[in-house]
Amino acid sequence: MSQATTLPALPARRKNRSTWRRFASVTRSPVGMIGLVLVLIALICAFGADVLAPHDPAQINVRGRLLPPAWDAEGDPTYLLGTDQLGRDLLSRLIHGSRISVTVGVAGVIVSLIIGVGLGLLSGYVGGFIDAVISRVLDTFMAIPFILLALAVVGALGVGEGSGLLTLIIVLGITGWVTFARVVRGEVLAVKQREYVEAARSIGQRDLWIVLRHVLPNVTASIIVLSTLQIATVIIAESSLSFLGLGVQPPSITWGTMLAEGRDHLATSWWLATFPGIAISLTVLGTILLGDWLRDVLDPRQMT
Repeated sequence: MSQATTLPALPARRKNRSTWRRFASVTRSPVGMIGLVLVLIALICAFGADVLAPHDPAQINVRGRLLPPAWDAEGDPTYLLGTDQLGRDLLSRLIHGSRISVTVGVAGVIVSLIIGVGLGLLSGYVGGFIDAVISRVLDTFMAIPFILLALAVVGALGVGEGSGLLTLIIVLGITGWVTFARVVRGEVLAVKQREYVEAARSIGQRDLWIVLRHVLPNVTASIIVLSTLQIATVIIAESSLSFLGLGVQPPSITWGTMLAEGRDHLATSWWLATFPGIAISLTVLGTILLGDWLRDVLDPRQMT
């Protein structure tokens, strides 16, 4: 008997205990701990921006324009990371900017997940003509780079003309579903051939029940890991669109917009673009490391 047929025979309680033990092992995993800490910092900043920000991020101080970070000889201890071209506190703007990145990242992935998982399940399980049509649509979308597709949709919908947070989420969601659909389709094609799915069919269970009860739970681990990694992609896409002036518009604060505002002062005020870039890099790094750790935790081959 193959390994694939023996896994379902393991007691559910035993598998659950094994999975929870591996989740608890994050404290012994440097990769998992670094990723978890970076993601938690981003989440805390996003949800607690009003409390954590030392200043009003929109408050203009003309006399305090372009102050360097506090550790610089010309810096002001009141502004830890310095100020921008309008005298606004850079640290406060970074903290508030995390709201947009986290919101767009998580919400955009949820939209992609709903569309992609649904189409992936349908394509992989039903097969035939439906699978052929969805596969050709996937091939078409995969031939276009993600950021170029997002730019095309943004240009068509005119997100840059208003603040458009909801529109931006939808744009990034409908341009990112392809990855979910492709992965889920491949997983379903393998899962639906297993003995327990055939047994469910033989006793007359409905296809919808089989998909929800037997197929979907066996691809959930891949969906969770992919969702974590996809958040990093969406955060980069949102920052890129904001940098180009096609994302969420002022007075909303985004890291991409801060980067765009700082590029004209790179020669004299390096901190304006450096700190937003570091914030984007660390947040993306955290989600990627957390996704790598989740992949190890949820790998069914490591079930004991």
